[in-house]
Amino acid sequence: MKGEVTLTRVIKDTIIIYGKSITLIDTGVAGCEKQIFDTIQSRGRDPSEVDLIILTHAHPDHIGAAMKIQKKTGSKIAVHQADKAWIEDIDLQNRERPVPGFSTLVGGPVRGDLELSDGEILVLDETRNMTIQVLHTPGHSPGSVSLFMPDEGLLFSGDAIPVPGDLPVYDDALSSVTSIRRIREHVGIRVLLSAWHKPREGDEAYQQMDKGLLYLQQIHDAVRACSDTESADLMEITRKTAELLGLPPQAVNSLLARTFSANLRIRGTEKLIE
Repeated sequence: MKGEVTLTRVIKDTIIIYGKSITLIDTGVAGCEKQIFDTIQSRGRDPSEVDLIILTHAHPDHIGAAMKIQKKTGSKIAVHQADKAWIEDIDLQNRERPVPGFSTLVGGPVRGDLELSDGEILVLDETRNMTIQVLHTPGHSPGSVSLFMPDEGLLFSGDAIPVPGDLPVYDDALSSVTSIRRIREHVGIRVLLSAWHKPREGDEAYQQMDKGLLYLQQIHDAVRACSDTESADLMEITRKTAELLGLPPQAVNSLLARTFSANLRIRGTEKLIE
């Protein structure tokens, strides 16, 4: 029936969509393939039915189990061109964006079979008119995408929308703002499914987007306030900013510093949102 779709959420950031075949949105870290396969089998389906993995972006917690899933099922992997190099050469990603424990989080490199384009429509099940529209929503990463199922009103945003109080992770603060605004203006969203957080329905979905925008401005204000001297060290700025934002001391690492450096590059810009 139009507007209905059967899907399962696994390990918070992986969505299993059941049609004539099975589609995965993201895969979790290395080792999550077992839980994904077990969940599929619990539905009376077989893991061999997985024929497409759509990656919202190339970070370890979204691609980690992709290699083993692809090897077992022969599934194709779809990713935006701007993130493709990071799934095909994980050593490159680890050099350019070092993450603690990277080698244990990612099972190995995978080939990107399909390059996702903004506005592209993927047909998941033509017998049920089940489709997904690709929205390029960079900021969290250059190739981050959000995925919209129009008949169902479902928007899968990956990590495009930061959650107040959570560890902020993005490469481009202005792009993040633009992407959230674009999502917010998209017609027909009834349910927002972001990685790691519970579904938001109706007005609550849009409130979550607004909170994400305000959090980006709050972060930017904090970075500017903590970087008022030319000689300030990046890690010192990171420590001070984290404290001002109420983030725990253990959050201060190279990844958080990378995020705040995106704000430092546009320090002269006072307002990210109006």
